[in-house]
Amino acid sequence: MKTPVDPNTMPIGVVGAGSWGTALANLLAVKGFAVDHWVYEPEVKAQMAADRENRRFLPGVTLSPNLHPSADLESVVAGKDLVLVVTPSHVTRQTMETCGHAIGPDTVVVSASKGIENRTHLTMSGVLAQVIPGLSADRLAVLTGPSFAREVARQVATVVTVASHEASTAALVQQTFATDYFRVYTIDDVIGAELGAAVKNVIAIAAGVIDGLGLGLNTRAALITRGLVEIRRLGLAMAAQPRTFTGLAGVGDLILTCTGELSRNHTIGKQIGEGKKLKDLLAEMHMVAEGVKTARSVFNLSSKLGVEMPISHAVYHVLYDDLDPRTALFQLMTRDLKQELDET
Repeated sequence: MKTPVDPNTMPIGVVGAGSWGTALANLLAVKGFAVDHWVYEPEVKAQMAADRENRRFLPGVTLSPNLHPSADLESVVAGKDLVLVVTPSHVTRQTMETCGHAIGPDTVVVSASKGIENRTHLTMSGVLAQVIPGLSADRLAVLTGPSFAREVARQVATVVTVASHEASTAALVQQTFATDYFRVYTIDDVIGAELGAAVKNVIAIAAGVIDGLGLGLNTRAALITRGLVEIRRLGLAMAAQPRTFTGLAGVGDLILTCTGELSRNHTIGKQIGEGKKLKDLLAEMHMVAEGVKTARSVFNLSSKLGVEMPISHAVYHVLYDDLDPRTALFQLMTRDLKQELDET
């Protein structure tokens, strides 16, 4: 594994130019790295190049001259020391299948996408391992934690974690991304970090529904606490480390996404609680609320594994079976009474 090098001699490719992808690409570029940045929408790419701003997804943020937007996906990832993947989870496979062959054998691949694939129930590291030829676990890392893109872009103090099975890879990514406003810790629990990042979006939809229904802080606190239990249950069933869910990738990200006004998942949940329909909300959005698709994955995966996740299942039924949110709440509150703490 390569050791960290000077930014001027460490080329980086970033795949995905939504708000989070743009914020992270610009963070690296401001640090001095030469960043090739793949942008899906031609009009966004042209505007970023001409005006040094991604007005569609991250307006008001001036982009570093070290950030080079490109429509050529293969050239963005070829010959890079590090490739950062920040695509919506439901298009990660399709996107990376087209360029995976161009990623070099020594390239470190970092996933900052949050979700679980509907068809395979794989997290994004699993998808990347399938579509990038020869990608080994020791060159793969996951960047996650409580971090809204807009605040990172504004250089608001933020703390995240990077997970990798290989300590030297985690350390490389840690040093690459760390700044005086973006602190990076490391852990070795990749699946735990990814499950925390993915399932919290489903719980955040539920938190938004609560606010949309006009319920109180008691309800929200209970929801976050019991939502964390569900994330932990699924994690244990998939061999994650329990302590991961008490950290940044677990409770940290969950609290932020369930309470922050910048959360797209919370916002869509709130609008559903106010009486709007999912199909109408999706038609109006140009940014992805990952929890909508992840809710289906979590429902099917937890059902297959026999993991009890009543809040996540309620979100699924509200989104996909048009269950009335108040009925869902009543069903949750009147379930059989039981002990609070799981045995494990």
